[in-house]
Amino acid sequence: MKEKPNIKKEDTMPEFALIYHGSPQFSSAQDGQDHMTRWKAWSAGLGDAMIVPGAPFGPSKTIQSDGSVQDGAPDPAAGYTVIEAADMDAAIALAKPCPHLDAGGTLEIAQTMDMEM
Repeated sequence: MKEKPNIKKEDTMPEFALIYHGSPQFSSAQDGQDHMTRWKAWSAGLGDAMIVPGAPFGPSKTIQSDGSVQDGAPDPAAGYTVIEAADMDAAIALAKPCPHLDAGGTLEIAQTMDMEM
């Protein structure tokens, strides 16, 4: 996370996690490279709003409340990014141009919550 020295918590903008769902399939390696070029341009265009670039996810497991473990999830997460925005509407506006959506994926947006102890 980027540091915000000498800034009171109440003076900072909310943070939002963008959780990517779906695994875009490309008809060629070039299509995949073009997608990554568009994603990098979108990501760079977020500027200071980008807090954590995040990472893609590999295969997952789900632990149920009874302790059993299953492969994956009904709609497994494919990766994440953390951004800063004034509010949910501003976060949505920043996320809508994401090329992951053009490739058939979806984005879940959730505001992070402060867990001060």
